[in-house]
Amino acid sequence: VQLEESGGGVVQAGASLRLSCAASGLTGSRYSMGWLRQAPGKDREFVAGIHWAANFRAYADSVKGRFTISRDTAESTMSLQMNSLKPEDSAVYYCAARESFAFQVRRTREEYPYWGQGTQVTVSS
Repeated sequence: VQLEESGGGVVQAGASLRLSCAASGLTGSRYSMGWLRQAPGKDREFVAGIHWAANFRAYADSVKGRFTISRDTAESTMSLQMNSLKPEDSAVYYCAARESFAFQVRRTREEYPYWGQGTQVTVSS
């Protein structure tokens, strides 16, 4: 399984960014994918997730109403549209995946065996 993120960058507060994650090697459609982020000195935290087959989505409270997760089944890509960015959103954003026959979104770092290399998002005030 390979995951590759793209779309990070440096923006000002209030701006938008769109992250993408290209997935390969995942078979079928019963898997859960997510975006987690890690700021310097902090634990990796859940941002948003989606169950591929069910299209069930979940968000961290801190990003609800600002971020939208989506998937393109034909392209095997997952995206994270981030609007109204805040300085506290600055972090390395990771794409993660795991097989999941249950229609659940996984929220913890330990539940994901597959990871991308991460992409940096920096929001200046």
